[in-house]
Amino acid sequence: MRRRVWVYGMLTAFVLGSAFPFYWSFLVASRDSSMLTDKAPPLLPGGNFLANAQRVFDSVPFWKALGNSLVVASTVTLTTVLFSTLAGFAFAKLRFRGRDPLFVFVVATLAVPTQLGVIPLYLAMAEFGWANGLQAVIVPNLVTALGVFWMRQYTVDALPFELVEAARMDGCSMIRVFWHVCLPAVRPAAAFLGMFTFMTSWNDFLWPLIVLNAENPTVQVALEKLQSGYYVDYSLVLAGTTLATVPILIVFVVLGRQIVAGIMQGAVKG
Repeated sequence: MRRRVWVYGMLTAFVLGSAFPFYWSFLVASRDSSMLTDKAPPLLPGGNFLANAQRVFDSVPFWKALGNSLVVASTVTLTTVLFSTLAGFAFAKLRFRGRDPLFVFVVATLAVPTQLGVIPLYLAMAEFGWANGLQAVIVPNLVTALGVFWMRQYTVDALPFELVEAARMDGCSMIRVFWHVCLPAVRPAAAFLGMFTFMTSWNDFLWPLIVLNAENPTVQVALEKLQSGYYVDYSLVLAGTTLATVPILIVFVVLGRQIVAGIMQGAVKG
């Protein structure tokens, strides 16, 4: 009994500590910046959140930024999960010449700093005529080496060779084996990769700042514009931050349920 109380106490403290930054952002966003100078800041939200949110939309093209980020993050997430799962399945279960050296090369690219490719990548986007367009943000991130590595490592243990061979003996093509055998087996890993990729793409700042202009921003670039003046209105900035956090929370809830459902399904089968 004492151990259970201790565990639930630690979990409650962890949840409260994790939620406090979001609550503090909403607290400041619902008031004005003067509360930050108070000796005893209020602990309950005020009534200015809607007014501050309206100021965000009036100050920067925030609706367009939200739409751009949603398009970019959703597209990158779908392609990354699909291509990473395909590559992970191939590296884990298919035998072809050069498989291991090619996988080592893919993993080795993780050691290359992203900043090294910014200039040549921008020159390539400009040459294609994609600068200031969303395709310049989407195409370079269609698949990631980390995603391939993650899905390959999970597929090795989650998908036995016997299932693949049985499906092939039943007349399934390799694409059908991937779709009907591999995907259900790796669903928890794919859901986690999708959640991680969406969060990473949604929060990406450096590359969209370089390749997009001020009239066609993503959310993070738009938030940077809110604090680019001489005086920073933190209630305005945190109102935009709160609005930008909501889609991530929705994705976390949806894909988090998929992760738990996949894990529980595997436990029942076991």
